[in-house]
Amino acid sequence: MIGPVLAIVIILVIVVYLGTRIAIVTQANRFVVERLGRYIATWDVGVHFLVPFVDRIKSKVSIKEQVVDFDPQPVITKDNVTMQIDTVVFYQVTDPKLYTYGVDLPLKAIENLTATTLRNIIGDLELDESLTSRDVINERMRTILDEATDPWGIKINRVELKNIIPPKDIREAMEKQMRAEREKRQSILISEGNKRSAILEAEGERESRILKADGEKQSRILEAEGQAEAILAVQEATASGIRFIREAGADEAFLRLEAYKAMVEMANGQATKLVIPSDMQGIVGLASTLGETFKTDVPKVSTKKS
Repeated sequence: MIGPVLAIVIILVIVVYLGTRIAIVTQANRFVVERLGRYIATWDVGVHFLVPFVDRIKSKVSIKEQVVDFDPQPVITKDNVTMQIDTVVFYQVTDPKLYTYGVDLPLKAIENLTATTLRNIIGDLELDESLTSRDVINERMRTILDEATDPWGIKINRVELKNIIPPKDIREAMEKQMRAEREKRQSILISEGNKRSAILEAEGERESRILKADGEKQSRILEAEGQAEAILAVQEATASGIRFIREAGADEAFLRLEAYKAMVEMANGQATKLVIPSDMQGIVGLASTLGETFKTDVPKVSTKKS
């Protein structure tokens, strides 16, 4: 009775053991396999079987891009300023075999290599250059680390300086300098604004004066043209009147009557003496009558032979 049960147990143990010898490699992973302590293969995605008591999985390696954040490292610039800089490294395993056998503790190796490389690069730069040349530092570090880690089956895709922390006194000096620069820019902007405002005001005043002068000029031109047209109209009316008189064939009596009218108008003026031609001496009495008619003082009349 014990024999069959033992056989069943042994068979179950063997089946379970054989089941553990089946390896399933998932996507983005690789298995490094050894046989009797010697590398034999790197298994890709799929189902694989390990030879019992002979084969074993040395390491399971992810080939996805990975990110590691290293602690701040003290570095000294060319002008003897000590800073704390922490870095972020993006890497990817390209050869699982080299990654497994190339270096012991690959992440520790990358951290130490990053620290020494960063010290070498910052040591050639001054403080201001270190703060303003992040892209240059990142690219130089990526190139150096990529070359150094290539024998380890690792590719460095990117290196970033996460934080650059200068000493406290340097930070305070930088803050003061930044504040002074902001105040300087503010003063410059205010001055430029005042200058621009003064220029615009002067241009506006000049244009206003020009427009005013143009308006006065046009007004005077129009007034002169109006006066000229008025004089011309009067002269044309006078000429037309003379022409009408001539065309009407006015006789001597009409002309004398017109002269009398002119005498009356002269008598209404401020003159105190009138000079009457000799051919009008016969109408002196008429002047007296005209004086009574207009109820004004008759000016003294003198006769003068023409």
